[in-house]
Amino acid sequence: MVTETKHQEIKKDQKYEVQKSEAEWQKTLSPEQYNILREKGTERPFTSDLEENYDGGTYTCAACGNSLFSSDGKFDSGCGWPSFFEALDPTKIVTSTDTSYGMVRTEIMCAKCGGHLGHIFNDGPKDKTGLRYCVNGKSLNFQKK
Repeated sequence: MVTETKHQEIKKDQKYEVQKSEAEWQKTLSPEQYNILREKGTERPFTSDLEENYDGGTYTCAACGNSLFSSDGKFDSGCGWPSFFEALDPTKIVTSTDTSYGMVRTEIMCAKCGGHLGHIFNDGPKDKTGLRYCVNGKSLNFQKK
């Protein structure tokens, strides 16, 4: 479990700036995005168009548009999902301990809408932050510079 990030742990009564009913989320998100962002699903590895995208720009939350990652922080981790060694701003992401599937991991979510993004691990580039934000590509939109 990651403990050295500056992200805030989610609170039980966490309130988000962007709040919609599940019906509203289903109308605004594709079925795959809804499964990932609202139901904490995971896309299959090596299926995201964003995994091999190295154009300059910003990665935003697909649900609410919150700017989360810069192309400057992206790297090829070989894991099959878009990976970043840092967030644009640690306050834009909240974390939670995820004990699903018999593992203990740190889940990352958008701090603006609570959308599930993926997980963060301690196996990122050692010459940078040492962190790997392993993010579902369907939870992101890309805005090219």
